[in-house]
Amino acid sequence: MTASRYETGLARLTEIDGAAGEKVIAALADIAPDLGRYVIEYGFGDVYSRPGLDLKSRELATVAALTALGHAQPQLAVHLHAALNVGCTREELIEVIIQMSLYAGFPAALNAMFTAKAVFQEHDQNRSQTTVP
Repeated sequence: MTASRYETGLARLTEIDGAAGEKVIAALADIAPDLGRYVIEYGFGDVYSRPGLDLKSRELATVAALTALGHAQPQLAVHLHAALNVGCTREELIEVIIQMSLYAGFPAALNAMFTAKAVFQEHDQNRSQTTVP
């Protein structure tokens, strides 16, 4: 028996986003639980689970797309964390954002870079709190 789209998606969401992804879904529970289910089933069960790209490549593409939108900073922050979780380096993420300045414009790239800066600072804080002296 194969896993359902929901089970597959939830496992992939947890693998990529960890607690941050679960918080997004939980935040939808009281207003639009179906939207949360769609994100899990379609986004992570169908799209993120496809063969052809590894998770690192998928997250780099997602960071580029969210940067290009220019107004999706909360979602960009979640996916910057996810990109770090799946092995992207800060340098790769910075370069993707700079690349988007050419296609999406400087305002979009600046918004994304400031979001990245905040995510990197949060990531450093979390790592320093989990290391044992």
